[in-house]
Amino acid sequence: MDGAFEVLARDPASGARAGRLHTAHGVVETPAFMPVGTQASVKTLSSEELEELGASMILGNTYHLYLRPGAGRVAELGGLHRFMAWSGSILTDSGGFQVLSLTALRRVDEEGVTFRSHLDGSTHRLTPEGVVHLQELLGSDVAMVLDECPPYPSPPEEVEASLRRTERWAEIALASHRRDDQLLFGIVQGGMEAGVRRRAARALGKLEFDGYGIGGLSIGEPKETMYRMLEASVPELPPARPRYLMGVGSPDALVEGVARGIDLFDSVLPTRVARHGTVLTRRGPVTVRNARYASDERPLDPSCDCRVCRRYSRAYVRHLLNAGEILGLRLCSYHNLHVLLRLMEEVRAAIRQGTFAEVRRAAAALFPRRQEPAAGPRPAPTTEVTG
Repeated sequence: MDGAFEVLARDPASGARAGRLHTAHGVVETPAFMPVGTQASVKTLSSEELEELGASMILGNTYHLYLRPGAGRVAELGGLHRFMAWSGSILTDSGGFQVLSLTALRRVDEEGVTFRSHLDGSTHRLTPEGVVHLQELLGSDVAMVLDECPPYPSPPEEVEASLRRTERWAEIALASHRRDDQLLFGIVQGGMEAGVRRRAARALGKLEFDGYGIGGLSIGEPKETMYRMLEASVPELPPARPRYLMGVGSPDALVEGVARGIDLFDSVLPTRVARHGTVLTRRGPVTVRNARYASDERPLDPSCDCRVCRRYSRAYVRHLLNAGEILGLRLCSYHNLHVLLRLMEEVRAAIRQGTFAEVRRAAAALFPRRQEPAAGPRPAPTTEVTG
C-alpha cells in the first residue's frame, strides 16, 4: 500500500529514525517491539493485557496456525483479529524458520519445503505462493515471504545456494500477493558475510515490497557480527520502507538495532525467560526463582512502574514460580513485556527530541550485555518450534 510508512524524525548521529506504519488495523509508532503470539496467543497473557501494556502490533506464526486450527478455519471465523479478539495490528511470519529448523522432518527443493508435522507426523508442503495464500486467509496486516534461513555457521556455497532460492521465492511471493489491505515484506538473507548481505539487500530492495525483514541473524552468532550484518544490509534497502529485524529482543540489541536504522522487532525472549523465572530489570536480568529472593520484599524492579512491580514482591513471585502457580508466569511475562515496550517508547521520544545518544548510552549501562559465547559447531538438529 502506497504511503503505508512515514519517517517523522531522524537522529543525526546514527541511523535511528522515528516513524509511523499505517496498517488496516491502525497506526504503529516505530521503532516498535512486537510481542510474539505464536499460536494466536502471547503466552499466558490476554489481548486485554496486551492493550493495557500498550502493544500496538503482535506477531503470529503461519506454520502453527496452518497446522492448528487451520488457516481456512480462521478465515471462516472472521480472520485472525476477530479469532483472538485483538483490535491492533498483526504481522504473520511465513513459518519458514520453524519448518527449516525441523532438520530431521523436512526436505527443501527449488519449489518449496516438504515437512512432517511435529504434532502428528502428517506430511505437508509449503511453497512461496502457498504461504502468501495462507496469510491472506489469516488476514494479517503484514505478511512475510517464505525464505530459507541457513544455520550458523554454514559453508559459503550453502549460503549462496540458499540465498538464490530465497530470492526466487521472493519474486514468486510478490507476484502471488492479492490482498490490497495487507502489506507484504521481503526478507534479506545472506549468512554472515557483509559483501553477500550487501548484495542480497540491494537485489531485494529493487523489488517493490511494502517493507523488508532482515532474517538469518540472532541465530548463535556474536552480537557484533549481527551489528556488522545490519550495517551492510540496511543502507541498501529503500529508505521510504520499514525495516524489520526478525527474532531480536534483548534490550541492548533493540537499542543498537534502532541505531542502525531498524523500525520493527520481535522476539520470544521476554516471555520465554519469564517462564524460566527470569525478569528484565534496569540492572540486568534477575532470576527471581533463585533461593536468595525467598524473603526479598522488593518489587521485581524497584525502578519499574508496571502494575506487577507496584503490587507484588520478589518473594511472592518466587513462591508462585516454585509452587507451579500459573500466576507467577503471568506476572513475570507481563513485567518483561512492560520493560521492552516502555524502552521502545523512550527510544521513540528520544529520537523525536534529539536525545537518542543519551538513551543509547543509558541503555548500554542499565541493561548490561552478557558475555558472548565463542562460535561453536553447527547446532544439532532440533524439533523445538515454539516460542
